[in-house]
Amino acid sequence: MTKVTAVPSIELERYLGRWYEIARLPIKYEDDAATDITANYSLNDNGTIRVDNRCFNGKAKPAQAIGRATPIDDANSRLKVNFLPAGLRWLPFTDGDYWILKIDPEYRTVLVGTPDRKYLWVLARAPTVPPAMLEEYLSEARRQGFDLANLIRPSHTGREVTDAMISEA
Repeated sequence: MTKVTAVPSIELERYLGRWYEIARLPIKYEDDAATDITANYSLNDNGTIRVDNRCFNGKAKPAQAIGRATPIDDANSRLKVNFLPAGLRWLPFTDGDYWILKIDPEYRTVLVGTPDRKYLWVLARAPTVPPAMLEEYLSEARRQGFDLANLIRPSHTGREVTDAMISEA
């Protein structure tokens, strides 16, 4: 089987910002019926990346998960990500691998996966992508050995989980 391979490098500053989840493999911490899923990446003062994931869960309630990502080397294409509360992030074996497997030159669409092929995401800067582009990224996932039989394609309705919604929850 083909080895899972990250892109040689990315420009971290260009990667930061908002991404919309276009497709993913199931994750036990994310409702399969969630909608309007976004991930916002910003740089922390210590050089790590703040990951702010937001969505409406299957009951249409706003949800948020805050994590921290740390590049494992100067290539910035392989990250360690942790969504535990800050006070528990010291626990061993709680960081997940988050590898950038394909990204377009304009940083508009990205394929992210884990080296064990358990998790996979297609993210884009817009809530939709042309079908041919999605297929191009899913083809790369298949080439790297990902099983896409249970692929989830969340809908984007135009709603956005705001800070005010989170503070009320």
